[in-house]
Amino acid sequence: MPFEVEEIYETASMILRQHLDIRTTTLGLNLKDCIDSDFGVFRKNVYDKVCSHAERLIAESARLERKYGIPVVNKRIAVTPVSLIMETHCEPEKFLEMAQTLDAAARDAGVDFIGGFGALVQKGLTRADSMLIDVLPDVLSQTERVCSFLNVGSFVSGMNLDAVNRIGPMLKQTAAKSENAVGCAKFVVFVNAPEDNPFMAGAFHGVGEADAALNIGISGPGVVRSVVEQNRDCDLTRLSEVIKRTVFKITRAGELIGRELARSLDIGFGIVDISLASTTARGDSVAGVIEAFGIEKIGTHGSTLALALLMNAVKKGGAMASGNVGGLSGTFIPISEDSGMIDAVCAGALGLDKLEALTAVCSVGLDMFAVPGDTPEETLCAIIGDELAIGVINNKTTAVRVIPVPGKKAGDLVQFGGLLGTAPVMHVNGFSSRDFLKRGGRLPASVTSMRN
Repeated sequence: MPFEVEEIYETASMILRQHLDIRTTTLGLNLKDCIDSDFGVFRKNVYDKVCSHAERLIAESARLERKYGIPVVNKRIAVTPVSLIMETHCEPEKFLEMAQTLDAAARDAGVDFIGGFGALVQKGLTRADSMLIDVLPDVLSQTERVCSFLNVGSFVSGMNLDAVNRIGPMLKQTAAKSENAVGCAKFVVFVNAPEDNPFMAGAFHGVGEADAALNIGISGPGVVRSVVEQNRDCDLTRLSEVIKRTVFKITRAGELIGRELARSLDIGFGIVDISLASTTARGDSVAGVIEAFGIEKIGTHGSTLALALLMNAVKKGGAMASGNVGGLSGTFIPISEDSGMIDAVCAGALGLDKLEALTAVCSVGLDMFAVPGDTPEETLCAIIGDELAIGVINNKTTAVRVIPVPGKKAGDLVQFGGLLGTAPVMHVNGFSSRDFLKRGGRLPASVTSMRN
């Protein structure tokens, strides 16, 4: 398909002025074929496979950056959920050694993060799943690049509250072992986790995937904000249309890069994730898009409606552009990684309750928010349970990445650095749900038999 000169200028402007980039290229790898009864051989197989593939990913991504002039910000690896490949080596020391092996392979190859140190526990915990949770505080505090996830529920299985009840204590231990509790930023708990999500911390290579697959995450809040600012007086129907058309163009650019990168690596192309992912850079903010709609500060009344409109238009634009839209494909609203969200919390416009309401219409959930370090374990579990219940009942992906920061109280600021940004510590409801949570068990699934 030939390109018009105006389209080329428009794309160049998106890259140079509006922060359009390929936010992540994530190579998913099956590690089941690395398993060996000799743990030393097993570790070597894992290191060699991750390293060799990651080095090619780095080299080919750099080549495409030079060829097309579009930044490829992050290069990452996602592997088979580690609890599955460790079942025959189920000892705490070996879990930690495997995490160190993955960390070393990622570091030596030059990738930013490696995801998949996690488990699928939506209906119950195996011995390996349970041991993985036990060692997470050490893994998250002693490794630099290893990211972890748990999937604790789904629309068809309900939610495993026994697993949720393990997470609060684990997060408190992780927070105590890492500076500013930053180890908690590398862990996310899901329901309805997609197997092809390219974004960290929750990326993993699902058991239904091929040996290797390349997934792309694109992002362009600055681009969307620009078109919204150019259409300040139009009605919502027109506004949705211009956003949809813009996301269509962004998605096409992402798929072009993804397919060429997959071909150069001689593997299959997976999906393009069209999520609007903010960064700490001014102008690269999802909150900024919402405020350009005419909302004074995100979090005030009308914000949920505005976010729903944005989400709807993003999904439709992506679906028009590609038959391979997957992953999370929604709108991220992390606190610490979005300057507009930080401003809204500091100004008192956005609290935890409203943030939870916003996640009912966007895909990802409560992300990168800090709470006081003395928040009780059961309250952390209750925050997680509330958010994930939205996902289970409404058949959508939701997730939580919460950071209890020791020694900090509501209103304090915590610097995480780099892409993780700065988090204002948010107020938490002081009343307890302890007696409810200690019941344990499982939130039953919604009725699905009527669909069959």
